[in-house]
Amino acid sequence: MPSDSGAILPPKVSAGSDFGRNRARADSRRVALDLTKFFLVVAAVAGLLAVGTERLGYHWQWYRMPRYLVRIGDGGWRPGPLLDGVLITFKISGLSLILCFSFGLVAALFRLSHSYLARLLARLYVELIRNTPLLVQIFFIYFVLGPVLGITRFTSAVLALSLFEGAYAAEIFRAGILSIPRGQWEAARSLGLSTYKCYRAVILPQAVRHVLPPLTSQAISLVKDSALVSTIAIYDLTMQGQAIIAETFLTFEVWFTVAAIYLIITVILSILVNVMENRLRVTG
Repeated sequence: MPSDSGAILPPKVSAGSDFGRNRARADSRRVALDLTKFFLVVAAVAGLLAVGTERLGYHWQWYRMPRYLVRIGDGGWRPGPLLDGVLITFKISGLSLILCFSFGLVAALFRLSHSYLARLLARLYVELIRNTPLLVQIFFIYFVLGPVLGITRFTSAVLALSLFEGAYAAEIFRAGILSIPRGQWEAARSLGLSTYKCYRAVILPQAVRHVLPPLTSQAISLVKDSALVSTIAIYDLTMQGQAIIAETFLTFEVWFTVAAIYLIITVILSILVNVMENRLRVTG
């Protein structure tokens, strides 16, 4: 028996190492193939844009774009119109993100409560907001509720975005809470914890780990949806881009730059949340 084991072991080790090397080579080929496909797609899109703009008689003027990002004068550098718009976008998105998560959590808890009135109010809020366009909600809050309540266009934009994204966040929170095993509730109750302490100390910390990825997607959607506030004359990134185009007719350059800025913001947000998710997974 020992001699048989000695005869069989070396081929297994060799096969395992060969398998590892083959897998590494296959991964390398896959990465190279993916990169090749990516660059081919980029080259095809660039070619189509070049042909299209040539037929339109459009002349690229990228050298004029830096002044709209950063302006350098005698007193040093200062943000250009596009960066000013980015700051407004950050303010609107940041406030809306905090409020939308607050609205979503409250609505989720109402949906799960034993009160019929609370469940009814939460259900009406979620169904009404999710089944009407965001643009209509912005117009309604600004043109109808704004004069009545005396709120500014900035407040109207933040409120509209918060309510809209909060309705989707409510369902995300509710699904995360329902995913917690019932045994966790029973264990918390056996310790004599109240409903509030059960949520705060036991249920919500676990639910956050489950809902973090979909909440990230919702936050990214909020940043992109914030471009609609330009319809009520808020000079965010999109509105600043429209103003520059009206002045310079640099249509393609401005919109490509605006799209790139939005892409950078959302990618950074995704990376930050991924880091947070990994830390939660390690500590959990």
